[in-house]
Amino acid sequence: MQTEQSGMVEKVRDAVVAAIEVTGDIVQATVTAIAETLATTINGTGKVGTSVTDAIADVASGAIRGAVQVGADLGHAAKGTMVGVLRGTKAGGTEVLDTIRHTAHVTIQDTAEVGGDLGAAATGLVEGAIEGATELGVSAEDAASAAADGALEAAGKVGSTAVETVRKAVTSPPHGAKVVLKEPQMAVSENK
Repeated sequence: MQTEQSGMVEKVRDAVVAAIEVTGDIVQATVTAIAETLATTINGTGKVGTSVTDAIADVASGAIRGAVQVGADLGHAAKGTMVGVLRGTKAGGTEVLDTIRHTAHVTIQDTAEVGGDLGAAATGLVEGAIEGATELGVSAEDAASAAADGALEAAGKVGSTAVETVRKAVTSPPHGAKVVLKEPQMAVSENK
């Protein structure tokens, strides 16, 4: 299983790198690579539940690593990651918000691991959640808040500076939707 997961991370990373180098459009390159990979993975293998959340973590990791490899804007990569995951999973109802929250969480984790700009990534995640939610008929405010919650939860595991950076990014306009943060559970870092 570990080899399968690392294979998916590498596949997405390579697809994102290649698409960025050809088109120069990080958002569209990321959306396409992730949506196609997830749709193929889910439809081809019948993955459900935990397998889907693992696949989301793998594609998010691959996208962030691909963007870093070519020096692309991590905000754009995060936005593309969110939209690509939502298109690739075509989640419905409350699953959409869970998917958004999980995608934001794993994307912020990966951004922190590679030393990337957490504020840019958080902003991109909220923007991507709003765009993806609109396509799926979900409230933009609910989607933006779910992305912010997931991003803040992940930042809380990184440190207090990360929490403040992400909080500032997700609450700063303009995202096109009001972000409502869950307080206080998301507000405090586990690492001082």
